[in-house]
Amino acid sequence: MTQKIMLTFLICFGIGMMVNAQKLDKFGAEMGKKSLMGKDIRVPYTDLVSYFGYVKPGAAPDETRDGKKYYYLYMWIPLAAPEVGIRMVSPIPSSLKPAETDFIGPEYKANEAETTLYFDTWITLERAFDVTSAENIAKGKTSKWASYGTNDDSSELPAQPSGSKYNSLMRITSETSNPAKALVAGLYRIGFTTYKTGEVQGGFVAQVGAPVKLPGVAIASSLDGLSKLVKK
Repeated sequence: MTQKIMLTFLICFGIGMMVNAQKLDKFGAEMGKKSLMGKDIRVPYTDLVSYFGYVKPGAAPDETRDGKKYYYLYMWIPLAAPEVGIRMVSPIPSSLKPAETDFIGPEYKANEAETTLYFDTWITLERAFDVTSAENIAKGKTSKWASYGTNDDSSELPAQPSGSKYNSLMRITSETSNPAKALVAGLYRIGFTTYKTGEVQGGFVAQVGAPVKLPGVAIASSLDGLSKLVKK
């Protein structure tokens, strides 16, 4: 009897661990962060949008930099923000599905059931110097870009199937005294690649959060696609 109870406990514990590993915790802000008994406590972002994407194996990158294949998500932010948080997870947690307000990449639906491919995410955030109006989004094709920073691994995010915590998260606070680091209204792009030499492949979800409401934020995998979203 004792053995049966122990076996049942182990099975339930194992299932619980599997389910928990597939959850994506609430995305909290850096602003207002408090430490309690050695643990950081953050208030969840007021505004949160998600982009569900899929990169086919061997897909051509948007750019090759330092020998790595870079892919971009273009983002329009219509208002200045005090802080922006970005996180990318691959593969997409099984409990996470697109909502009506989320953005979906062109390859996502056709490959939604394929969950075995994933990549070691590495992200960056950049802003186009000369695009401050939605009507000029196309100018991003020739823009110079200001970098806000990069991130490789985050212990806050779920582990990948390999068991390694190789998903990425970054929080950027606006530096109003520095025009190059201020989070002003404009055109941004999230660059993503893989830290190690290898292919960017499989499903991923990118989430962008802010501590204030930013109505009109849009994300697309191309500048043309972003222009169409903003004009809707």
